[in-house]
Amino acid sequence: MKASRLVAVTVAGSLLLAGCGGGPGSGTGGPASGGDERTIRAFDINPQPRDKIKDGGTLRWGINEFPAQWNRNHVDGNLAMAAVISNALLPGPFVSNEKAEISADQNYVLDAKVTAQRPKQVVTYTLNPKARWSDGKPITWADYRAQWEALSGRDPAFRIVSSTGYQDIEKVARGKDDHQVVVTFGKPFGDWQSLFGPLLPAATNGSAEAFNNAWLNQIPVTAGPFKFGGFDQTAKTITLVRDDKWWGARAKLDKIIFRASEQDSLIGAFSNGELDVIDVGPSAPDYARAKATSGAQVRQAAGPDFRHFTFNGSSELLKERAVRQAVQLGINRQAIAQSDLQGLDWPTTLLNNHFFMNTQEGYQDNAGELGTYQPEKAKQLLDAAGWKLNGAVRQKNGKPLDLRFVVPSGVQLSKSEGELAQSMLAQIGVKLTLQPVPSDDFFTKYVIPGNFDITPFAYIGTPFPISSSYGIYADAPSGENWNANFGRTGSAAIDEAMSRAGQSLDPDRARTETNAADRLLWPEVNVLPLYQRPQNVAVRQALANVGARGFYALRYEDIGFMR
Repeated sequence: MKASRLVAVTVAGSLLLAGCGGGPGSGTGGPASGGDERTIRAFDINPQPRDKIKDGGTLRWGINEFPAQWNRNHVDGNLAMAAVISNALLPGPFVSNEKAEISADQNYVLDAKVTAQRPKQVVTYTLNPKARWSDGKPITWADYRAQWEALSGRDPAFRIVSSTGYQDIEKVARGKDDHQVVVTFGKPFGDWQSLFGPLLPAATNGSAEAFNNAWLNQIPVTAGPFKFGGFDQTAKTITLVRDDKWWGARAKLDKIIFRASEQDSLIGAFSNGELDVIDVGPSAPDYARAKATSGAQVRQAAGPDFRHFTFNGSSELLKERAVRQAVQLGINRQAIAQSDLQGLDWPTTLLNNHFFMNTQEGYQDNAGELGTYQPEKAKQLLDAAGWKLNGAVRQKNGKPLDLRFVVPSGVQLSKSEGELAQSMLAQIGVKLTLQPVPSDDFFTKYVIPGNFDITPFAYIGTPFPISSSYGIYADAPSGENWNANFGRTGSAAIDEAMSRAGQSLDPDRARTETNAADRLLWPEVNVLPLYQRPQNVAVRQALANVGARGFYALRYEDIGFMR
């Protein structure tokens, strides 16, 4: 595998990027490692049968960014909020339950399985013949072929978020009819169920122009229980309405209105009764305020998400690995985690793995010495790298070691993390300057282009730990197109270990190779994991089938208010 896989991003109280994380067996509700015995739920959504849900109603859902690019396979569109919204609109072959067990989504795919392993891996999909796009065209094998061609990575004009898995496909062919897809892999790909979701129509994937621009500030086609109702750029709202042409179970809600605002104003709108759902994020004051809101509750579950700092290895000040290691050793992760999680009724357990969550099968601590707080060792590394103390701040060749810590405005958690890190790094002679930027610009103008030294956010997980994380850590030998690797460091050895994991159809071997890749990642200091992030979602008590979902794929047609 050679690739680039992002991870959808969200700002839920801490800005999130979607895509990294879990696997089957994860999030099952046991205690996190570290001896904390409190119960952690796999999901908390108030699951209710459809006959207990009212027909009709409008759900007001608060979000903290207003996406512009709605093609989630585009590097600028892999945002968590774009996923939250478009999951109600777009098809995908599979859904996950709360245990990260994968099954075919019968609305789109009646059956999908490996039909051959030798001489090559072949997967055959039987599509639901009732499934069609909102323009009336049926969803067929041709849509799958076009998506493979667009995401294969062969044409750099397609600004894809990732080619992981798609680049391993040799061909996508028509089966016995237009509703059978036969996918032949050139080399094995264990996470084959991670592909083709979300699926976009062949017209979008047919040219780089359409791929890059047809979904910019518009949602031209849908195929879900809801359809696109409209944008209001002034009010920052996105309206979805029930699609009466949907062939599946009729959506309970009449409409969903997503309203974008800075994170710190969402909790106020929720408390005032203006919103029905918001992601509180790991903010203790917001958590307490939401819990105290009349007629509301905070639903909490073990997310496949993790909070982290990304170090920009292409930054002039952080291009030396020894300097990145020194800065990492100068950060007390335990103190930051305790500060972040205080008041959230959540165990303070450090995450010492880039791929697996603490609650997940396959997790092991690979951090070693580089996961510890060692300010004296940090000073020694900086001295050896030529960064000498000059007053309070180290200098080299007349340039101070002054790092930009870019944070999204309105996200108090990020600001607090920056202030803590600022105080810690001052003790080793490193200046950390906090730079708040507008939330809507945080990813597109700062994180993705590499306009930062260090930045905090959260990666949102999927049930596929390697394929969803590959692009975060994949090397770019030319140093030009890092795609989803915002830390801009990597190595052939890391890529090879991730590839071995991705090609294994044996889950045990895949986990072993994944941990081998993780051990190589710690010395690179690309992403510094902090902790597995709790999902804290504030909702009206009467709402069913929505909340803290963990690995569970929300069924938007079942969301609604109880009778």
